[in-house]
Amino acid sequence: MTDNTADRPGIIEFETERLLMRQWRDSDLAPFFELACDPQVMEFLLPLPTRADSDAAVARTRSRIAENGWGFWAVEHKASGEFMGFTGLNSPAAELPFSPCVEIGWRFARKWWGQGFASEAARAALQVGFERLGLHEIVAFTAWNNTRSSAVMERIGMKEDVAGAFDHPLVPEGHALRRHRLYRIARPQR
Repeated sequence: MTDNTADRPGIIEFETERLLMRQWRDSDLAPFFELACDPQVMEFLLPLPTRADSDAAVARTRSRIAENGWGFWAVEHKASGEFMGFTGLNSPAAELPFSPCVEIGWRFARKWWGQGFASEAARAALQVGFERLGLHEIVAFTAWNNTRSSAVMERIGMKEDVAGAFDHPLVPEGHALRRHRLYRIARPQR
């Protein structure tokens, strides 16, 4: 992992062999909206229904990165320069049964699935969380039946906290996606 913060003091940006995790750009708005409208990408998420909602979500994410130096970074494919999606760390606004916490999350356009990009980006984000931010634990959660995201969580070394399963407060009661699985990973001991 390479650190790219020299040009932008206060904002953490970094890269892996194939990926650049960076602050969002205006040019990311259209491909992010396209990603958010893909029913397969959003299968286990509540979709962003309008372009205005999508752009507002990006604005909030940009603001958090500008304020904290970290957040859900835009992911760029280094070889092509294409926007792929996002990955990163976030302090959830919702009051969750295990709050306060820092979560790791990701979302990639379908074009990039099945090539190890989510795991590669997530491992680098975990490294930033533990080594740069000094976090002691990072969590992840997903709808109970989202096996793709659960597989990424397990590939990056997270362990399911079976007793920690919960109903997500931002998902309406009775909705098929309300029940969530919780994963945890502690900072490696040196």
